[in-house]
Amino acid sequence: MKTRIYLCKCGNNIADHLDLARLAERIGQAHDQVEVVTVDFLCSAEGTEFLSHDIKNSGAERWVMGACSPRDHEQTFRKAVESAGENPYLLQMVNLREQVAWVTDAPNRAEAKALALISGAIRRVRLHQPLSDRELEITTATLVVGAGPAGMKCALTLAEAGRRVILVEKSPAIGGKPVLFEEVAPDLQCGPCLLEPMMEELLHGKNAENIELLTLAELAEVKGSFGNFFTTIRQHPRHIDPAVCIGCYECIAPCPVSVTDFSDYQIGRAERKAIAFAYQGVLPNAPYIDGSLCLRNQGKACSACLDACPMPGAIQLDQEESIIARKVGAIVVATGATLYDLTALPNLGYGTIPEVITSLEFERLLAANGPTEKQLLTKASLPPESVLIVHCAGSLEAAHIPYCSGVCCTYALKFSHQLAEKFPGISITHLYKELVLPGKSAIALAQRVQAQSNTVFQRFASTADLQISEQDGRIVVRSPEGELVVDMVILCPPLVPTPEAGPLAEQLDLSRDRGGFFEEVGERLDSASSKVKGIYLAGSCQNPGDIREAANQGMAAAAYVLAGLVEGRNLAVSPVVAEVDQKLCSGCRVCGSICPYKAIAISAVDGKGAVNDILCRGCGTCAAACPAGAITCHHFTRSQIMAELEGILA
Repeated sequence: MKTRIYLCKCGNNIADHLDLARLAERIGQAHDQVEVVTVDFLCSAEGTEFLSHDIKNSGAERWVMGACSPRDHEQTFRKAVESAGENPYLLQMVNLREQVAWVTDAPNRAEAKALALISGAIRRVRLHQPLSDRELEITTATLVVGAGPAGMKCALTLAEAGRRVILVEKSPAIGGKPVLFEEVAPDLQCGPCLLEPMMEELLHGKNAENIELLTLAELAEVKGSFGNFFTTIRQHPRHIDPAVCIGCYECIAPCPVSVTDFSDYQIGRAERKAIAFAYQGVLPNAPYIDGSLCLRNQGKACSACLDACPMPGAIQLDQEESIIARKVGAIVVATGATLYDLTALPNLGYGTIPEVITSLEFERLLAANGPTEKQLLTKASLPPESVLIVHCAGSLEAAHIPYCSGVCCTYALKFSHQLAEKFPGISITHLYKELVLPGKSAIALAQRVQAQSNTVFQRFASTADLQISEQDGRIVVRSPEGELVVDMVILCPPLVPTPEAGPLAEQLDLSRDRGGFFEEVGERLDSASSKVKGIYLAGSCQNPGDIREAANQGMAAAAYVLAGLVEGRNLAVSPVVAEVDQKLCSGCRVCGSICPYKAIAISAVDGKGAVNDILCRGCGTCAAACPAGAITCHHFTRSQIMAELEGILA
């Protein structure tokens, strides 16, 4: 088999360290049916033009490029081979620059090393098989799960590019947690004011027609892969048509059912009816009927809300749960995070002392759209005269949450500012482990708060050292530093994954990290991409973060989708993938458990594996681990790898 070897001088990068004429002579002496050509710059326009012309007229059947790293120019040389009318996978590269010239000083050793690498490449390339990419038709629609800041930003970015988006939100409202906050740290902007323009744009803007919003909905099933996901969505009945409802509140008062609302919106501080708005100013501006509370679902006749409604067709009492099928090309997970359950720290008094509250509860108590209309009172119906703010309530502790959420210190400082403004004579104490102030604005807030004469900062080591109890109507806090008596305690717990993260990870076959967050491809450079091709991550479902990070990740996820799924362009599938020989497979399931890209499906019948070549990245992990030798990685077969090793070691 005639093989042609091209040696690139790479200017002087290679030629100054290797005698290429002598190397060419030794290659010819060591191998039959080889021809060696030396070129100044293989990667230049002149070089690739020469390469294409020479390959076409050389009569060779295989080609070896002795040049730089394959990461730099393997695709360049493959295109040159392809333009000559030959199969690009019948080429092999040898890195003479980084692996020889730049790292081996002695000329004789460099020459021997180069000869060994090229000998291995010659033996290997003669076993190469002609492979070809294949193309699949795709859909460019995208499913976004979660309508918080990350999900909304992603959906709007895609919609502005003309893409169809299905936005799925489990709650009756969009906006996520920050829309419930009176002010957002560190710049103390109004939370609803910050997010409502984006929410209005999503609902009624010029690109809203590209977004299908499904509230009170959840992802039920996903099949397929990148470019062609087949999804089903479970739509719970709202019993209200938001397109007809005018949000007049006329239907609320007549409802005979009233219960305490323990949702994140009302935090157990307000009553709600069976039909209710999630909170004042909610978007979509429409109520919903809780089927578990409605008398009609208990076999009782009731039409109070329907009778009071001035808009015919707005209330649909007979509406039922439905299953919606949608075909999409990509999925973006933006399900957010929640707070660590502080009942795991009974010594802090949460759940037993009414004046010991979480950061989210404080946010809602001070919010204009909250359950108490900005009234912050003790159980004696008096405003607090002294407040303790406990940072890191459960974080930075091996027994609870070992990591830092990165946002708690900033919003704890915001609490100080809010309390001092609302109650000028109040005394505020911060207990903290470390002060974490990321970004360029948080330090200004910290300096402002630290300058307040009524604010004190004390360091503590562990929540295990704290004991919070109630005595004579006051809260007593004991720590190694002494005893403190206050009227109210605000606990700042870490952000943790939502309860839905586990089931959703199983549905989408996503891996999760030690903290339970969805795991990204790379924490630094690919934090918006999951390990499953076509499924992307945005916001605090992947890592605790603030609104800015969430919005940026939403746009990053949209960019991945726009770059990977282009209207009118089919999806190119690389042939460098693994394949399972079903006759040899023993059904041990090892491959499925170790594949980092979730590309191997295990049969429920016989346990045998099958590779999804769209998801496979050709890493070879499964082929190396298969005890039966049933898996072949195309272009990196066992015979090719062994031939290369034999050539190097000969």
